[in-house]
Amino acid sequence: MNDKITTKELVLSGLLLAAGLVLPMVFHMFSMTGPVFLPMHIPVLIGGMLLPPAFALLLGVITPVMSSILTGMPVVFPMAIIMAFELGTYALSASIATRKLKLNPLLSLIIAMIVGRIIAGLVVSVLVQLFGVKMDPIMYVKGAIVTGLPGLMIQIVFIPTLIYALKKGRPITVGQ
Repeated sequence: MNDKITTKELVLSGLLLAAGLVLPMVFHMFSMTGPVFLPMHIPVLIGGMLLPPAFALLLGVITPVMSSILTGMPVVFPMAIIMAFELGTYALSASIATRKLKLNPLLSLIIAMIVGRIIAGLVVSVLVQLFGVKMDPIMYVKGAIVTGLPGLMIQIVFIPTLIYALKKGRPITVGQ
């Protein structure tokens, strides 16, 4: 097991974090809203497939929090909190599915999407119990899926295609 942090991992993490901050702003400039097209999810999921689990998790957690602080999108409470758990789970799940379980990018992506939405629902449940947040966890997850269908379709088509192109049919990993 290689626990050494590489320059490639740091640079790729930084680039994907930057993309996670800029991409939502670009979408909003063209009146394409985040909940519909899910632009922040794209670089986080790509990072999940290209970065080791710890880097992927950090990317997923930091991206919505930093975006909230720098741009006000999403609002810190409760959305940035929910998204930090959701995107962190996406990235960690995708990384584990890709690197440890050696699953193909499409299957890794689908698993990450499912597990991330489950965690989002659980986080909403906790926020309801602890802070009295006025959300229904099941309706939140259903609404996020239905509203985000265009973004989910973009992810399903774009991300595996990009990963396959980057890997050119052979497994590559950052830092090896």
